[in-house]
Amino acid sequence: MILLIDLDDTLLANDMDIFIPAYLQKLGEHLANLHDPGKLIEQLLTATQSMLTNTDPSSTLKERFDRDFYPVLGLDYDKSAIQILDFYNNKFPKLKSVTQNVPSAYELIKDSISKGYKIVIATNPLFPRIAITQRLKWAGLEDFIDEFEIITSYENFHFTKPNPAYYAEIIAQLGWPEEPIIMIGNDQELDIKAANKLGIATYWVNPNTNVIHPNIMDGQPASAEGDLSHVTHFLQNSPVEYFKSQFKSPDSIKAILLSTPAAIKSLLSQELSTKELEFKDIESWGFCEILCHLRDVDLEINIPRIKQILEKENQFIAAIDADSWAIDREYSKQDSKQALTDFISARKELLSYISEFDEKSWQRTARHSIFGPTTMKELLQITARHDRLHIQQFYNQFHNIRS
Repeated sequence: MILLIDLDDTLLANDMDIFIPAYLQKLGEHLANLHDPGKLIEQLLTATQSMLTNTDPSSTLKERFDRDFYPVLGLDYDKSAIQILDFYNNKFPKLKSVTQNVPSAYELIKDSISKGYKIVIATNPLFPRIAITQRLKWAGLEDFIDEFEIITSYENFHFTKPNPAYYAEIIAQLGWPEEPIIMIGNDQELDIKAANKLGIATYWVNPNTNVIHPNIMDGQPASAEGDLSHVTHFLQNSPVEYFKSQFKSPDSIKAILLSTPAAIKSLLSQELSTKELEFKDIESWGFCEILCHLRDVDLEINIPRIKQILEKENQFIAAIDADSWAIDREYSKQDSKQALTDFISARKELLSYISEFDEKSWQRTARHSIFGPTTMKELLQITARHDRLHIQQFYNQFHNIRS
């Protein structure tokens, strides 16, 4: 089982209405020699808003923040970065005084790890990793930091809560495993509703609820409510079917399609050598072949089909054997970095069509040579599933290299 667990006010009592003003004051004071604190904080908030609204899979949140912060203030990046790192090492830890331990957090993490659960610290990735690991230490979880599968931070993520693509990116970075998944958090909008939109089970941490209230609807993953101390009992005493994800809604489809290039970019950013990029198993495609395949399927199948169905209802859609292109077009000899760039461009074009679909657009009909009568929604569900399968392949290749 995979547990996505929020940090602030879930594993650590941290009232953001108190924490953020204290944080900004200390940061402004520490950087006062670089720029007027008032203007610096104003621009920091503007750059943070840019992260919150980012939907560009080619830009990490850090890259988005940096573009909207340092040049606008005329700051030298290298000089400023050294001073900011000093802030997180020496001044940020003093903010621990405005937070408190959650007694049941340590036991939840310890028990989950002992059971072999995979844990992701699914905190809104608006801070650098150093600021998040500091808060994990404040929560008394220092012993487990190296045990977590992922700690979402602005260096390694492209989207924020409440965008469902944030949750899709987490699962994509894990290789879209088939294991049960649940999101555990205290915020209804950021943690629960957003994860529900993707189609994964949720547990709303509500200290005012003394018993577990599971909400189970046919064909949908569980949405439970209770105190953090009740999570282990709920997980142990619930059928595995409660945690089966359902990636079928329009929100889910859009989130998956947006997360794919972002997750691939994150995997490829880990300094792979040319030899590693060219690595492939005998029985599967290599990185470049997967990227070229995804690029060409978007450009020559997915986007033309979307246009065709939008143009006229009940159009005939012919099946195309895109797998043969890998050999016919010699994908293995193409440049993987250029293929990624071109895939991201193609995927952005595809998303530009579906991002504003209304219900009628999703239900537009077509006739497929294999599937028979179908809809725009069903075909895009297949596209999202196709993405997940190739991310699994990509992830497996990556870990075969590193093993």
